[in-house]
Amino acid sequence: MILSIVSPVYRAESTLEELVFRIRKAIPEIEMEIILVDDGSPDNSWIKIKELVASYPEIKGLKLSRNFGQHYAITAGLDASVGEWVVVMDCDLQDQPEEIPSFLEKALEGYDVVLGKRKNRRDGFLKRLSSKLFYRTLAWLTGSHQDERIANFGIYHRKVINEIIGMRESIRYFPTMVKWVGFRQTSIEVVHSNREEASSNYNFNKLFNLALDIMLAYSDKPIRLTVKLGFGIALSGFLFALFTFLKYLNGEIIVAGYASLIISIWVLTGFILITLGMVGLYVGKTFEGVKNRPIYIIEKQIGDK
Repeated sequence: MILSIVSPVYRAESTLEELVFRIRKAIPEIEMEIILVDDGSPDNSWIKIKELVASYPEIKGLKLSRNFGQHYAITAGLDASVGEWVVVMDCDLQDQPEEIPSFLEKALEGYDVVLGKRKNRRDGFLKRLSSKLFYRTLAWLTGSHQDERIANFGIYHRKVINEIIGMRESIRYFPTMVKWVGFRQTSIEVVHSNREEASSNYNFNKLFNLALDIMLAYSDKPIRLTVKLGFGIALSGFLFALFTFLKYLNGEIIVAGYASLIISIWVLTGFILITLGMVGLYVGKTFEGVKNRPIYIIEKQIGDK
């Protein structure tokens, strides 16, 4: 049995050596490959990956041509993996390599996917709050259960990975793809460590854009809600018009109300702009998909047993 370990790398120059050391120490008796994917990191992560490849024959290094994003780098690593079981983990040591034997032990009980459920998350308050709000919104939009304590860290059987590899859509979000393919899944609690680097590489703008992409890619509920809201406003407008016409017939209206006219214009114009924006987002994502561009581009690849 070969175990593949895939880790996207970004600003991880200082953690890679310890990551590899702890992985090799955690599972010394299992044949494995460690795939480190440099996602256009601006520091010296690629130089460190080359040093590690030269020192350890089980390490593969992939360098993407630019920063494509974490979930695209994960896809590149999955495409390069050959193991019967695949572990996906972050490179910042918040995902602890010492948990891998527990994942494998649980998987061998008959599960195809074993996910790590983080207890006592060590992220900051704002990061945890935004994560909880995002996952609850995503669960409502997609109609599926979402747990903010579960991210990428877990072990996956080859048949699961093959199905995910076959999903070549342009918008990638690994946890949702895992949930969509199904198979027998479970989770175990894992210890979540402090981040080795000072702060996360995800700023508010990146998190917002990621959330927007995922919601548009995996749910059509926003546009359905827009249609329902349109019907609601149209019905309200009809009732208001009927009410105004009856008052006119009774002679209660001499001069049309300026306030009601302005309010109606602003409300309806705002709603029209929101609707056009929502439709435009879906059209834009469809346009991105039909261009059929590669999901990622590999600039360099080193190390292969």
